[in-house]
Order: sequence, then C-alpha cells, then structure tokens
Amino acid sequence: MSKIKILVVEDEIIIADHLCDTLEELGYEVLEPAINYTEALILIQQENLDLAILDIQLSGKKTGLDIAKEIQKTKNFPFIFLTSNADSGTVELAKKVKPAAFLVKPFTKKELFTSIEIALSNFNEQKIEKELETTNSKDAIFIKDKGVFLKVRFDEILYIKSDHVYIEIFLKNGNKYLVRNSLKEVLKTLNDTFLQVHRGYVINTMYLSQVNRFSVNIEGEAENIPVGKKHKEDLLRKLKLL
Repeated sequence: MSKIKILVVEDEIIIADHLCDTLEELGYEVLEPAINYTEALILIQQENLDLAILDIQLSGKKTGLDIAKEIQKTKNFPFIFLTSNADSGTVELAKKVKPAAFLVKPFTKKELFTSIEIALSNFNEQKIEKELETTNSKDAIFIKDKGVFLKVRFDEILYIKSDHVYIEIFLKNGNKYLVRNSLKEVLKTLNDTFLQVHRGYVINTMYLSQVNRFSVNIEGEAENIPVGKKHKEDLLRKLKLL
C-alpha cells in the first residue's frame, strides 16, 4: 500500500522543515516544502498529491487561500489550513473555501495526525457518496446504512416519509431505512412510478391500493398516508380512472 503523499506550503523554513520531519515520523510521504504560491502550484500540477497543508499567510500577494482555490478548480484532494492567527476574520475567510481542517500554531503531533486522518477519511467518504450518486441506475438507488452503501431497487420501496432532516424508506419486506436527506432531493433520484402526495410523503404508485378523500393506502400497510390539497390533482392525473 502506497504512502499518503503530502505537500506542505509554509514560508518559514524552520517551521516547514520541522513539520515535514514530523509528517515523515508519522509515516507519510512528504515533498520538499513550497514557500510561496508559485512553487506550490508547480508541485500541485506535477505531483499526484493526497493532501496539502497550507499556511494561510504567505509572503507575497498570493496566500494559502489562493492556493486552496486553485486546488478546488484544478485538482480534487483535501487541504488543511495552518495559521498563527485564529481571529474571527481569518476563520471566516478560511471557511469560505471549506478546508478539511484548521490547525492553529503551535499544535501537537497528535493534533496534526488526527486532523490529517479525519480529513482523508471524510474526503474519501464524500468521494464514494458522489460516485454512487452518479451510478444510481434507472431501477435502483444506493443508500448509506451504518457506514455501508446498500443497493435498493425501486420495486422494493413502498413509500418514503419525511422526518425533519431525515427520511424513512419503507420496503416491501418490512424493513425500514433512516437516511439523512430531504424528500425533495431523494425524489430527484427516483423514477416516474413515485409521486409526492404530501409535503411529508412520497409513494410508489405501483403499490397504491386505495384512494380516499384525504388519504391513500399502500398494499400491505396499515398506515393511512395523507394527501395534500396541492398534490391531489397530480395523483388523480397519474391514475387510470374508469
């Protein structure tokens, strides 16, 4: 297994060398540190990096913030900010480019290691989620359950219920999944057999068994699912009425 390759961008040579030595002691592969924007960009383009550690304040007009923006535009790897100035203004500027972590000098070896490992773990997880979102097929979606991504076919889903910042997905086999997402976003990933009937409910019309005045019933489910006024017309248009 190849080592994690890290670039340090720090214009104070003593600090940069000490940081690189510490990273090597922790088992990472470290490039020669860059001391300014130009050197950093050359290495970012030439090397296949896993992570960058950027001092926010650098000598010259361009700062670590500018390097971070360039990474976001041209590459796809996480970065951590270093600073000796943790005032609210600096933090707000840093937040705008969404660093994986923020270390205030001086920091410990343990803090450095923890920040790197969490940054890499979160980045890889987000990357997997995005890849799965793009590979959702026409007849299934992937959902995350206890750290594992599961494939759920559309014809397994009876209905979906909104629960604040979560949604509950109810399946034919009686299982239920709780996912952190909005009903609106999940609806975009489903096929046209699904229909929103209420601000808090989406149903699979394949399993619609009864339409009442203010609710509907799903096959095998005891719960009456409410139908909102503005969704009633969409529901009736969807049905083949005799």
